[in-house]
Amino acid sequence: MLVVITYDVNTESEGGQKRLRKVAKACESYGQRVQNSVFECLIDTGQLRTLQARLEKIIDKEKDSLRYYFLGNNWENRVLHIGAKKVTSMDDVLIL
Repeated sequence: MLVVITYDVNTESEGGQKRLRKVAKACESYGQRVQNSVFECLIDTGQLRTLQARLEKIIDKEKDSLRYYFLGNNWENRVLHIGAKKVTSMDDVLIL
């Protein structure tokens, strides 16, 4: 399923910059960054639960926020991209 994860980390508070980097790194492990604080993750339920637990350990729930948008398995017709930043298709083969 495709899950869009957005976050807002308060970087003015103590440790905010470090939390911001950790949240981004955790999300990069499961998906691709499509905007500054927005990731698209093509993951299964188990991976989602693991990522949620990891992110919720990182953030300060009094100062930061996470949002999860569940687009499901038929997400291709639900995402429209317009603009300069090209995004790799989640179904394409990546050669590293």
